[in-house]
Amino acid sequence: MPYNELLSSLPKGIKIFVGAFVVLLSVGFYTGLLFVSETSTSSPNGVVENYNGNEDDEDADVMKFKKSEREMLTIVHTHVLSMSFIFFLLGGLVWMTRLSSKLKLFLTVEPFVSVLLTFGGIYFIWSGVLWMKYVVVFSGFLMTISFTASAIVVLYQLSLNPNQKA
Repeated sequence: MPYNELLSSLPKGIKIFVGAFVVLLSVGFYTGLLFVSETSTSSPNGVVENYNGNEDDEDADVMKFKKSEREMLTIVHTHVLSMSFIFFLLGGLVWMTRLSSKLKLFLTVEPFVSVLLTFGGIYFIWSGVLWMKYVVVFSGFLMTISFTASAIVVLYQLSLNPNQKA
């Protein structure tokens, strides 16, 4: 079944439907990033503080306590499952674009690696492996870049006419 460049040849109604999905998915994804920035978990030390607490810091603006094992398992479980679906659906759309196979492979597999490293790393930080904070921040950054690039590529190629080349 030919799927390369399929997005640009879809009927207008389906293009609007897919575009609305990608826009709404992006709103949800970036709202999550806004939440991360509000909880100061976008820096390596902020990640550690968010999951391990800051009870020892008497000058802290906001007191945070170490998450329980139940909280950690809930965070990891829900994020890994939901983000797997997000990247599976977006990745399926990426495979229907006109890009090189190597770029498609990177944009569709890298987010799964980043989800595993980010949320596995968060669990390791909570367990006391503090150097994972750098892995978490870097993999979260890569995940965001991959999502952004994929969403832009999909939305751009939805805007193309079937005879127009990217």
